[in-house]
Amino acid sequence: MAAGPIAERNQDATIYVGGLDDKVTETLLWELFVQAGPVVNVHMPKDRVTQTHQGYGFVEFLSEEDADYAIKIMNMIKLYGKPIRVNKASAHQKNLDVGANIFIGNLDPEVDEKLLYDTFSAFGVILQTPKIMRDPETGNSKGFAFINFASFEASDAAMDAMNGQYLCNRPISVSYAFKKDSKGERHGSAAERLLAAQNPLSQADRPHQLFADAPVPTMMPAPPPQVPMMGAMPPMPPPGPFAAVPPPMPRMPPPLRMPPAWPPQGAPPGLPPMPPPPNWGPPLPPQNFAPNF
Repeated sequence: MAAGPIAERNQDATIYVGGLDDKVTETLLWELFVQAGPVVNVHMPKDRVTQTHQGYGFVEFLSEEDADYAIKIMNMIKLYGKPIRVNKASAHQKNLDVGANIFIGNLDPEVDEKLLYDTFSAFGVILQTPKIMRDPETGNSKGFAFINFASFEASDAAMDAMNGQYLCNRPISVSYAFKKDSKGERHGSAAERLLAAQNPLSQADRPHQLFADAPVPTMMPAPPPQVPMMGAMPPMPPPGPFAAVPPPMPRMPPPLRMPPAWPPQGAPPGLPPMPPPPNWGPPLPPQNFAPNF
């Protein structure tokens, strides 16, 4: 969302806004931050496939004083229940820049920042709005631009795929940009790649994960070990493959209990017969006994 052609962004007057809810729009950001001062441009990079923003955006003010005031009054306010983080974009840029900066030449005058972003964001995360160099008086493109990727993997892929491809009826040239304050040295050197590989910031998938306001992944902690309640038996561990329930013991036939002869042999003569013990019936007849009727 911009007012007219976008000139080269004033990084000192631009703030980074992170931790944004999915429902936040560029219009809402504009209406929110215009309360701090005149807003020149609002940009929320969007995913090329889903067309949803990635949780962060940039707001450019007319002056650096307005940007500083916005940081003071807007930092950590809540939008849709989420506290937003507001910082200077230049400070984030220094922390994020790993050197994966490419130069795009022979641009058609009709190519704008949105078209460049939509085209090159397919190769990886772009840290800020592509910078098309424009005439400060007319705002017309000078025919070249710069794009800053978050990783060398993305910049390498962009160069391999887009160098010599047509964009608005012109074949563009894509190469690594020259370093500032250097004698003809380009980005993408082995030293830069080594430093980028050691920088954990360059390993993130999305820019908003690189800042302190990054949403913490909703990972549930491991459940604590369950302590049995008083009087409850602790759960037994499941039996192993060889610790199955023990097989039942073989059932032995009950012992043969023969009733004693009555009266017992050897009882003294003259004594009255003793009653049989309880639960004892009369003696069973032998199996081959046949009654004589």
